[in-house]
Amino acid sequence: MTQLKLSNKRETMKKENYKELTDKELLDRLEAARVAYIQEKIQHSISPLDNPAKITRDRREIARMLTEVRARQLNNK
Repeated sequence: MTQLKLSNKRETMKKENYKELTDKELLDRLEAARVAYIQEKIQHSISPLDNPAKITRDRREIARMLTEVRARQLNNK
């Protein structure tokens, strides 16, 4: 019987879920994601991560958040 390691697995939010967040919540999550991404990159440069694909997944999640922030800026003009 194999046990899954779920503690390192972080589910990514879907595009529709970002639209439901308030501006403050979205910016807070964006800042937290950026800090975590930078820490992972530094940690990976020192010693390899168990799952280096997580870096790519996190970078794409940050891009999704930035896309939603920009869409909101354009809609408010």
